[in-house]
Amino acid sequence: MKKSSSSSPSRRKPSRKSPSNGRRPWFWRFMLRFCAIGLVLLAGWTVYLDAVITSRFEGRRFEVPSRVYARPLELFEGASVSAGALERELQLSGFHKGAGDNPGSYQRNGGRFIISTRGFSFPEGDEPAHKVSLTISGDRVQSFSVIRGQAAPIIRLEPAQIGGIYPAHKEDRVLVELGQIPALLPATLMAVEDRNFYDHFGIAPLSIGRAMLANIRAGRVVQGGSTLTQQLVKNLFLTRDQTLLRKGNEAIMSVLLELHYEKDDILETYLNEVYLGQAGTRSIHGFGLASQFYFGQSLRDLDVHQIALLVGMVKGASYYNPRRNPDRATERRNLVISEMEQAGLIESERAARARGLPLGVSERPSYSENRYPAYIDLVRRHLARDYKEEDLRSEGLRIFTTLDPAIQYAAEFAVTDTLPRLGGAKLAESLEATLVVTSKDSGEVLALVGGKDPRFAGFNRALDANRQIGSLIKPFIYLSALQRPERYTLMTPVLDKSFTLEFDDGRRWQPKNYDGKERGEVPLHKALSHSYNLPAVRVGLDIGVDVVSDALTAFGVDTPISQYPSMLLGSVSMSPITVAQIYQGLATSGFNAPLRTIREVTDANGKALSRYSLEVEQVADSAAVHLLQYAMQETMQEGTGRSAYHTLPQQLTLAGKTGTTDDGRDSWFAGFSGDLLAVAWVGRDDNGATALTGASGALPVWSRFMAQVPQHGFSPVVPDGVNYHWVNTERQALTDEYCDNARLLPFIAGSEPTQTVSCSGTLERRIRGWFEGLFQ
Repeated sequence: MKKSSSSSPSRRKPSRKSPSNGRRPWFWRFMLRFCAIGLVLLAGWTVYLDAVITSRFEGRRFEVPSRVYARPLELFEGASVSAGALERELQLSGFHKGAGDNPGSYQRNGGRFIISTRGFSFPEGDEPAHKVSLTISGDRVQSFSVIRGQAAPIIRLEPAQIGGIYPAHKEDRVLVELGQIPALLPATLMAVEDRNFYDHFGIAPLSIGRAMLANIRAGRVVQGGSTLTQQLVKNLFLTRDQTLLRKGNEAIMSVLLELHYEKDDILETYLNEVYLGQAGTRSIHGFGLASQFYFGQSLRDLDVHQIALLVGMVKGASYYNPRRNPDRATERRNLVISEMEQAGLIESERAARARGLPLGVSERPSYSENRYPAYIDLVRRHLARDYKEEDLRSEGLRIFTTLDPAIQYAAEFAVTDTLPRLGGAKLAESLEATLVVTSKDSGEVLALVGGKDPRFAGFNRALDANRQIGSLIKPFIYLSALQRPERYTLMTPVLDKSFTLEFDDGRRWQPKNYDGKERGEVPLHKALSHSYNLPAVRVGLDIGVDVVSDALTAFGVDTPISQYPSMLLGSVSMSPITVAQIYQGLATSGFNAPLRTIREVTDANGKALSRYSLEVEQVADSAAVHLLQYAMQETMQEGTGRSAYHTLPQQLTLAGKTGTTDDGRDSWFAGFSGDLLAVAWVGRDDNGATALTGASGALPVWSRFMAQVPQHGFSPVVPDGVNYHWVNTERQALTDEYCDNARLLPFIAGSEPTQTVSCSGTLERRIRGWFEGLFQ
């Protein structure tokens, strides 16, 4: 019986799978896992990139530097300003010379000016744009009239930006809003850089395809297909390396950006971020600042050819720099104008006219590095009382200061012009100088020079050079004495005779006069005006070293003062700014006003944050200060400051005091007119000897400055309780005006002499005096 074939084992050899079939399940499992891991990693990376984007856009996108402005120049009939000072200030504020028709331009013909202002948003309100005509004669504005704009008796020029407080990354920008700029600008930008900006989702595949094909043919990255969104991502988040990884990140982040934010938001951010040039170490970002940097104009005032140039520079700000490469920039600008014409943004006639215009770039940038580094240094120290450094660097604050550009110019010139003339060429090379100028009545710091190179941003001698003040201390010794009228008046005899102090430890101190002479008894006013040392020390010891120290503290010295007798000859050290502070009180009849550099601070939108109002405290008796002021005027007329009138007109009444330390290591002069107080210091950084006195070193610098600035003489108001009397200081008695040795001196009521001496004045002298009085 045959077995069923179905039950018999098969005799066929089992078929063997081919090698390729055997690997297929494993290969695909691997690929599937690989792709899954890749997708997870890509998703994680995308989440990370998304967080990077949103954190920047949801928070503060830009760190905007604080801008520091000078005081605004007010123009009106009778304003005190010279033609040269006005032109310098116009240039400092970014005005360009021309016909004076366009905003930010001026025309000058001798003393006649036509000025078209740009308008400005001040803390107290907006100043509209004007076109004005004026004539300057005798350092005064005459024939002032408004040609265009709202009629006004006074207009204020846009204040000059004198510096900024910048972010650590050295970027600078002026933020603009999309709705506040000419519509032609973003339209031109899109026509040139990204025609389909409002249609794509962050990337343009066709453009990328064309770029990839070009890159493959070249074997390297030679072309990009970037949209405006991609350019923004690259600028904000990525490096400029041309790698496939960077391009991949750029594409992902661009899509994410478009998913989260509106097109207008992205475009506005781009307009504020794009790199458009370099100003020293500061990079110029955004069209807002670029407009000021290249044209000295607000973005809203730009014409077609100016917009075309800025848009053309997006392709390469350095390559198309109009100041360095004007031909290349003109060619690029004209190409952009043609693109504008083809896109229908401007008509053919307007395009042809724009192509025929010059670039119109200002001669020099209206923005630059901090122009006055020493002054900005003081501003920052004052701001540090109220603001964090981080906020100053990033919040875009507007800081309105007290700096007067005309005063600053005169102060810088006085230092740089005078210093080389002092003590011979060899000594002059080693000399340094500082000058601090304040408004006498308000304590506003109008100018500050920190060294012989005013643009040097290093060691600020005006703030940080603490040097012995020498005879500058004497007014405070005598003021302390004059506040005791029962013991001291201006005619009180003080002894100019040497003496020796012996201390408990056996040390001996013997002060001397600078000239080594002794004069016996001299009246107090002469001891001060001629700066005799011995009488000052004797008076100081009599009233007490601690009393003099307390007076210095009351007037503004905020560091400890060693109460040794040598302090009475000025062994105490101060900076020039501190000297200006204490002399401010002498100039204002004993009212101490802390020095100020800031008038107001606003945020980026103009909202007032801080106002720095005048603070005044009476720290000395006004009657006693008036007597001291008399002696300080005598210093200028008869004493150690009289050489100032080799430079200054005799009719300009001044008050001041020289100061000299041993071997002329420090030469000082502090003095004031009716308007200004100035402190000058001359010396060497190594504290070496100079052989200069206060009169031969610092006084020439001070006088050179004062001679350049229009001002009024010092004419103090006589306070209640002070009376003037004719006296004979040798006899310590009242006398008649026409007597020999008669002098008119102020006295605190009740301290005048009680004795009277007659004189042998002749009739001829009396008649001559009567005639002289008729012509005074």
